[in-house]
Amino acid sequence: MIKGDVQLAEGVLIHHPELVNLYGCTIGKGTKIGAFVEVQKGVSVGAHCKISSHTFVCEGVDIEDGVFIGHGVMFTNDIYPRAVTEQGALQTEADWKLVKTRIKARVSIGSNATILAGVTIGAGALVGAGAVVTRDVPDHAIVAGVPAKVIGDARTEY
Repeated sequence: MIKGDVQLAEGVLIHHPELVNLYGCTIGKGTKIGAFVEVQKGVSVGAHCKISSHTFVCEGVDIEDGVFIGHGVMFTNDIYPRAVTEQGALQTEADWKLVKTRIKARVSIGSNATILAGVTIGAGALVGAGAVVTRDVPDHAIVAGVPAKVIGDARTEY
């Protein structure tokens, strides 16, 4: 479902609009979005990005231009998630702090990677499939593993 409050720029391609969940977000020019993708309120996706199927982009994520996001990538926006308050009541939006995440231009994120809240992935960086990114990634770095560690330089290795 694509809610009425979504801002879609010219040339956005959503292969199966009935199989996505987009609300309160902005999607840039020429971006492609696969099936079973959720993009939550407040998210900004730049121009000419590709978000592959089964990806979850939560509130607080900012994605710049030319970013590739593989299948099943998960973003988080809470460093200390809890279901209930100290008193045992279900938490509301007032009970937690949104932690923002930034994905700079021309980043590539491999399938099934997990991006923890509060990190910045530098321009042109490459995140390996299945990596768990727990800290900032420098520009043009190649990172892989759990937790993700720098293993190369994207300017020279591909």
